[in-house]
Amino acid sequence: MSLLSSRALRRWRSSGQAPRGVCFPRALAISLLVAAPLAAQQPKQPPKQALDRRVVPAGSKDPELKVPAWTKTTLANGATLIVSERHSLPLVSVRLNFIGGANQYDPASKPGVATFTANQMLEGTTRRTGDQISSDLQTIGVTLPAPSISGESGVIELSATKDKLAPALDIVADVIENPTFAPEALERYRARTLIALTQNRDRTQGISAAVYPKVLYGLSHPYGRTMTETSAKAIMRDDIVAFHKTYFQPGHVIITVVGDVSADEAKQLFDKAFVNWKAGGSMPNFDYPAVPAPKQTTIYIVDKPGAASSTFAIGQVGPPRSSADYYAIRVMNQLLGGFFQSRLNHNIREEKGYSYGVTSRFAFGRGPGPFRAGGDIMTAKNDSALIEFMKELKDIRGGRPPSDDELAQAKTSLVQSLPASFESVAGLNANIGSIYSQGLPEDYFQQFAKAINAVTREDFVRVAKQYIDPDKLAIVIVGDRAKIEAQLAATKIAPIVRLDVNGDPIASSVTP
Repeated sequence: MSLLSSRALRRWRSSGQAPRGVCFPRALAISLLVAAPLAAQQPKQPPKQALDRRVVPAGSKDPELKVPAWTKTTLANGATLIVSERHSLPLVSVRLNFIGGANQYDPASKPGVATFTANQMLEGTTRRTGDQISSDLQTIGVTLPAPSISGESGVIELSATKDKLAPALDIVADVIENPTFAPEALERYRARTLIALTQNRDRTQGISAAVYPKVLYGLSHPYGRTMTETSAKAIMRDDIVAFHKTYFQPGHVIITVVGDVSADEAKQLFDKAFVNWKAGGSMPNFDYPAVPAPKQTTIYIVDKPGAASSTFAIGQVGPPRSSADYYAIRVMNQLLGGFFQSRLNHNIREEKGYSYGVTSRFAFGRGPGPFRAGGDIMTAKNDSALIEFMKELKDIRGGRPPSDDELAQAKTSLVQSLPASFESVAGLNANIGSIYSQGLPEDYFQQFAKAINAVTREDFVRVAKQYIDPDKLAIVIVGDRAKIEAQLAATKIAPIVRLDVNGDPIASSVTP
């Protein structure tokens, strides 16, 4: 068998007959006959253009915030009903927003009753066992998380397709009105809670979360109290029953509904579902006791032997959400430590490498919520990191005022992050609910961008000076004291006080 020359191959392709003396498999012959016509049919690819990496690609269009309208009415039992119609999908989001939380309703001597109560309500009712509640929800394809009660608000939320909304509300009504709080379920939850609290005491972050508010506020203020092993052991079924009777009342709930349902339909559905949830309760007040007078800047060390890193919590008591300086503070904090490109994170994480990430935050509440800057810091660099924290906290007060680019970036990140939270019915519902649970004006979101963009450099520096005082800071550091105390003392930033894991002093101060 001879090889086929290129000239013979071209002649064979044009005639369709193999040259004399040449033999090859039939499949190969077919492929050779077909290849050339197919190649001729392929579209010509445009020539590749060189990418000019010197040219910055054009940015996408800024997201546009679209806040929908809603209606407000009152149910037969006195609860407020707010409905925002959204008919693009047959889906409905429901939130029962309870005004007031553990700060208003927990017994001062037993912090944690609100949490115990909320987590027991899906364990069984007079009509359904806990397993039956779960089974009934699965049958209609609805997820119902346990109620959540935070410091100043509570929520029961669910999402359902429109045709399953009525049976879903029947289950919600049963859970609210008829929980049994079975003793065996209570003890199971108590055991899990004690394990979780023990685990938290083995983590620097968990210790810091309990000690820092206690240092700022003390136990006489609700903001300073957290659940402990002692309070968890002391909570009895009678405490839970009393809390439920007082808290889960229509008089301080605002129901927000978003989705494929009209206001009239929603009112009929809720009045029917909650026909046995009798009127009662009223909106709580948010009168808090005075906070302790701020002390001179002090370093509080909580010993966690063997800790690979230390948790920093640096700050002081801040303003309430009602402050006229709210928007200026938001812009100022955004640049300080509110987003990834913030000064704190850029310095301590990106430049120095002392941490995987640090932040700052004003926890605005109905009362004077805390300001906190911090994060997890590698043990060997506690002293260096503290120096940088103090430097940034001083600079933000005018030592290094924000540049035009920094101010614009802080504003843009706040404004442009908002539209995404309105994309789903659940996100939209959470935003509407926050207006009422936080006592905000109803046009809050419509005015947000305008108010943020109106903040000036002078506003920025003024609120930084007013609400961040480097001479009156509580610096709580949870870490391996044997490795960090001497280096922190050497900074001469502030005297040191040793605390135990409960936040109580255990030895005399060490003056740097």
